[in-house]
Amino acid sequence: MNYIKGKIRATIYKNENGFFVGTFRVKEASEEEMHEYINKTITITGTILDPNEEETYILYGEYTRHERFGFQYKINNYEKEKLTSSDAVIEFLSSSLIKGCGEKTARKIVETLGEKAIDLIKENKNNLLLVPDMTEKRAETIYQAIIAHSSSDDLIIELKTLGFSVGEATKIIKKYKEKAADFLHNNLYIFKKIIDFNKLDYIYTKNFDAESPIRKKECILETMKRMSDTAGDIYYLKEEIYDQLKNHFQILLTEEEYSSLLEDLAMTRHIVVLGEKHYLLENYDREHNIRDNLEAIMALPKKEIENFEDTIKTLEESLNVSYNIDQKKAIKNALENRVSIISGGPGTGKTTIINAITRLYITMYKLSPIDCMTNIALLAPTGRASKKLAESTHLPAMTIHRYLKWNKDTNDFAINEYNKNHHRLIIVDEVSMIDTHLFDSLLRGLDSSIQLILVGDTFQLPSVGAGLILNDLVASNLFSYNPLDKIYRQSENSYIAYLAKEIKEHNLSETFTEKKDDYNFFETESKQITKMITEICKKSIAKGLHVDDLQILAPMYKGENGIDNLNLALQELFNPYNKKRKELKLGEITYREQDKVLQLVNNPDCNVYNGDIGYIKAIETRFTPRKKEVITIDFDGNYVEYNKEDLPMIKHAYAITIHKSQGSEFPHVILPVSKNYYKMLYNKLIYTGVSRAKKSLVIVGEKNSFLMAMNNDYSSNRKTTLKEVLLHNL
Repeated sequence: MNYIKGKIRATIYKNENGFFVGTFRVKEASEEEMHEYINKTITITGTILDPNEEETYILYGEYTRHERFGFQYKINNYEKEKLTSSDAVIEFLSSSLIKGCGEKTARKIVETLGEKAIDLIKENKNNLLLVPDMTEKRAETIYQAIIAHSSSDDLIIELKTLGFSVGEATKIIKKYKEKAADFLHNNLYIFKKIIDFNKLDYIYTKNFDAESPIRKKECILETMKRMSDTAGDIYYLKEEIYDQLKNHFQILLTEEEYSSLLEDLAMTRHIVVLGEKHYLLENYDREHNIRDNLEAIMALPKKEIENFEDTIKTLEESLNVSYNIDQKKAIKNALENRVSIISGGPGTGKTTIINAITRLYITMYKLSPIDCMTNIALLAPTGRASKKLAESTHLPAMTIHRYLKWNKDTNDFAINEYNKNHHRLIIVDEVSMIDTHLFDSLLRGLDSSIQLILVGDTFQLPSVGAGLILNDLVASNLFSYNPLDKIYRQSENSYIAYLAKEIKEHNLSETFTEKKDDYNFFETESKQITKMITEICKKSIAKGLHVDDLQILAPMYKGENGIDNLNLALQELFNPYNKKRKELKLGEITYREQDKVLQLVNNPDCNVYNGDIGYIKAIETRFTPRKKEVITIDFDGNYVEYNKEDLPMIKHAYAITIHKSQGSEFPHVILPVSKNYYKMLYNKLIYTGVSRAKKSLVIVGEKNSFLMAMNNDYSSNRKTTLKEVLLHNL
């Protein structure tokens, strides 16, 4: 049977069913025609469950040419090469822990000294001199490195033999220290805080009892966590947990065994069961913590503002604006109440109100510029949203993660109930994006003597994480709530804000396909959408618009009009091949200097966050001392360096998802609408996409698909109980 052997280098695409596309470094091949690819990287495609870059794979299949993606190795079957003790010793010796010893030298050491090489070296470093071509200087370097790790080398090798990488083994020992060995032998799922659960489960099933109660209970907890991550629920029903448990882990239980496992989890306080509701303990606690912290803030007396009408009139004159009754009420309530909520769609003046609140607060309390820094905190869930907040108020603003000093390695916040921040006025924008965990963490880190102003749009898409914070707070009727409905026109013939309102109210005007000052609808067949978008972009460039002015927002990545295809077409338009611009390939994706890219994960160490958009400024090869590719990306003046292995953290951003656009505004938005998106065509999603446009909006696609989206009220009805908890009904 034909095969190739080697390691996965990078993941290009994978889905829940195990379909995988990635790059593969070939070390061995059975077919002569594949020998030219030995020690080279090729593209592979097929089914691989839980692909792991640390393991050696034997892939059975054939090398074929795909009409669009070029040459690929199509996998028919695969197996993982069984790791021996010798392999584990070689990997340990050739890891970054042991200086002066690469893979070639490590193999020579094991070939000479055997599986007990490390013990023999520790007994007598001169044993290293038995290895061919070994110098005394290198032997001393290797010996000292081994001695430095002598307390943990046995455990590292044991972990490696089980299936962990040396890096993962080192991480485990660093975090759990002397307890690591006990955890490994009693319940290695404890490592799930720092190691991917799928990998832990794979290792457990291969080395321990796959039918053990330990595994079954851990998989139940992981199933509940995944349900929160995907559906946003705070609690779950018994039957649906079991259905997902079967889907994720193929675990089959009798009713009696399943009930017994849930009872054990409740007894040990891993879950909380209230009637039919089953909570992960952390989700249950978070809702109650939110209530307790909000009650502590609300317990302090309100602040009365004297001569408000005179004060607001003076502000109107200085800013040359005129606030309507609802806006004045929102401003006054925000300055008087301990907790207040302001909600409204695009064009209703939320930004104007935030600016008014901060200016009046500064005036009322006679704050100097330094006082503003220590008294006022302006926060948002994303980098772009915080930047927008700073621009509108001319005050510093930051992400909530940065404010709370998030540690990405431990997923903990340095600012917490034991180390609070002491700002007096906290304004949080885009609250609809904030999940239960983040809101709980924010309240924990705030002193109760604050005024808290929450700003958002209750009709926006909900947070990615679990919960429905803004809507539940409003529904409780416990806090000052100020809805804004009046829309302020940019011109007599402007339409964007009105279109958003019409979508929200399911009352689309008959003229929605007619051209307006800030709006156009190009009725286009599905198969022509990408071509039409490209033509619109060409004309926009001819009119002097820059790539930064234009943003294409689409509902999904895959398909002929998906984001991946759009980005391929738009890269060729906005940043085509140029021999003067350096490139770097990751599978079939080419990153090029001047490319527009999107950050996919939070990285507070570099002050760059999920949803931030930047441009590749440089791609260069460095030798430090090993050869590596370094990509420098400019995020609005913040230059961040990425290694090639970091590239999964970014994606081309000529087109991005509507979900990723939340918290942002773009001057000119192009929104494709196609029957190809049928799974994602629903009211709230289209509303969110439309409301991202600031100056102009172009919709490209089928009229009927747009109408279908507007009339589709699909929205996962999240199971939360924050409202009931706030009202002490739970």
